[in-house]
Amino acid sequence: MITDVGASKIFTVADAVRYWLQNREGEVRENTLRSYRQVSSYIVGPLLIGNKNERHNFSRRGSQRAGAQFIAMLGTKPICHLTTAEIRAWHKTLTVEVGGYTANVAKKFLRTALSLAAEDCGLPLPPMPTRLGRGRPRAKKAILPPDQVGQLLRAAMQDTQRGIYYAFPFLTGVRPSEQLALLWDDVRLDEGVIDIRRTQLPNGFSRELTKTSSSARRIPISPLLRSMLLIWHRICPKVGNSGAWRVFPCLGVASGNRHKTTGRALSYTNFIYTYWRPGLRAAGVPLVTPHGARHTFISTLQANGVELGLVAKLAGHSNVAVTLGHYTQAVRGGELALQSLDSAYNINHCTVANACSDLQPTYKGVAPEN
Repeated sequence: MITDVGASKIFTVADAVRYWLQNREGEVRENTLRSYRQVSSYIVGPLLIGNKNERHNFSRRGSQRAGAQFIAMLGTKPICHLTTAEIRAWHKTLTVEVGGYTANVAKKFLRTALSLAAEDCGLPLPPMPTRLGRGRPRAKKAILPPDQVGQLLRAAMQDTQRGIYYAFPFLTGVRPSEQLALLWDDVRLDEGVIDIRRTQLPNGFSRELTKTSSSARRIPISPLLRSMLLIWHRICPKVGNSGAWRVFPCLGVASGNRHKTTGRALSYTNFIYTYWRPGLRAAGVPLVTPHGARHTFISTLQANGVELGLVAKLAGHSNVAVTLGHYTQAVRGGELALQSLDSAYNINHCTVANACSDLQPTYKGVAPEN
């Protein structure tokens, strides 16, 4: 913590980065904070000269090969003596040794850490350098065109056992960690909305914390999704306390007896290899990632003329072009926006209920629960 404003002459860049990371604790997920620390090590230094694996082993475990060489970064530099030229030189070194993209992310974190220190302690800051280049462009996420999404959704309607697992991201735009953490208490079918308020960690445990504060949001339920959720709620395996019933649990082994993993947390790896990829292959559409489904959701809404600020609100983005004044306005507008998805995917609302009502909701090995 920064306790003495008068100590600004000896307050270093490393102190500012440490203070910023402390302020982020409890506000972001552990794996997000871990990535912040990883990139911040390139600000503080020292930077090991070597390949990606060698830098990873040094930053995570402190291990290094014999004769390893290091480059000093900005950590020991007093903020009051830091210059724009020094930041530019640091960024150039990081671009050469690690990569342009990482250097630009580290520069963004440096600006945030220094701005926080300046705001809380009144420290003088140098202007950040400009014209540094954008670094290598990130590959765009592969997405599905609307006709292929419609093909997938029609296949999912016929797959009462697992269809909801791979249809859900295309109809809501949620992140995988948000989908796997979803509980039935979060699904308000009577109100027609889904509350996104937690995420699932890699170890399978859920935490009442989303990726960012803006990620906690309310998503309207489209007519197609409502029909699928009504069927799935009747047959979804439920174990333990009713408040902890998962919408997307592990289904276990389809056999005469309930498998020991049925109803428990579904890991991301299991989700991908047991539910996601087989579902997309069976539907006859190209393989995309769940994040690709999220990008499909966002792109389809934008292509259908949905206002950018509303799309950002539904997707849980913090950086929006148009700021929405009230959350309830976003939900009301979102109802029409989500209905436009079904039309874009060529799903006829009049046939959804009939198609779903003709299906027999059974899951082998799991008896429906009331």
